[in-house]
Amino acid sequence: MTNSNQNPSANPLNNPNPDDPNAKILDSNTLPTHYDDGRPVPVTIPIPLAPGVKVVYTTRLGGISTGDYAALNLGGRGGDDPAAIESNREALAGEIHAKLSLVGQVHSAVAVDVDDLYRENAPYGFDASGTQLGEERESQRIEADGQVTSRTGIALGMFAADCLPVLFADPTTGIIGAAHCGRRGLQRGVIGETVDLMVKKGAKRDEIVATLGPRICGECYEVGDEVADDFQKRFPLTKTKSRFGGAGIDIAEAAMIDLAFAGVHHTVDSMPRVNAATKYLADDEELKALCRSDNEGDPELHERLGNVRHSLCTLENPLWFSHRRATLAGKTHEGRLLALVVRE
Repeated sequence: MTNSNQNPSANPLNNPNPDDPNAKILDSNTLPTHYDDGRPVPVTIPIPLAPGVKVVYTTRLGGISTGDYAALNLGGRGGDDPAAIESNREALAGEIHAKLSLVGQVHSAVAVDVDDLYRENAPYGFDASGTQLGEERESQRIEADGQVTSRTGIALGMFAADCLPVLFADPTTGIIGAAHCGRRGLQRGVIGETVDLMVKKGAKRDEIVATLGPRICGECYEVGDEVADDFQKRFPLTKTKSRFGGAGIDIAEAAMIDLAFAGVHHTVDSMPRVNAATKYLADDEELKALCRSDNEGDPELHERLGNVRHSLCTLENPLWFSHRRATLAGKTHEGRLLALVVRE
């Protein structure tokens, strides 16, 4: 998984620009680790997307899940303790001061208008992901891989553990959107469908801004020649050679192609803030403990971070959950992060 001969100068975490305001986004004096009741505070990375609109990426840190789900698992379909999932989601909603909106992701091109569907059915907001969280509440499931809303205070969330979340905002109308972009969803056109639904609600196509969230990078996403060739028919020049020696694909590059086809030409780069957050957390005791216990590559945090070439890559960066990394370690399950966009 790692390359011990990697040139340290190639690691973006080793070369921060001290004059870059992104390098100062996290201040240790402003980050409490626990609430008054003893629950851990979720560790999140905020990304300003547009005036009045922010994106939030959750990390593995600051939750109560244990074992392979440790610690801030937000996904509800992998077998984690339902009470832990609910606690993690409640804490996240409180930390970002918004109610969550969650749907059942199925690698489709379906996008839904949350304004037509939203009803608060969970302590943390609207849960249509099908999560079973106790007998007292009936689960609800709406299958979709894109969401849009014009409302404030609702955080559209997309689960990920290698797939690519893409977050959108029209700064003029305030309409926001989120898309879950796995390989199949990209091929089926989920980005175009989500943008089209935003436009149908009144967003101006040429004013929409987007950002790409944590995902497995093209050097790590090995799929084999047959899958890569099929993907490249839809997205030219996205076939890669993975670090493992086989054919891979670059889903972020594919997303940029479909953003252009959808008429979205303004993007915000999430990487500088993720670089800054990763560097800040390089000595985090919880992250050190996770790296020692998860048996996913180099056990020590400094070894893991020393081999990060793409801080947004879910396989490389131990801040993120990764299905592929867990599989390489012989595990049968793993947690899920959330990428969210909210109009404040």
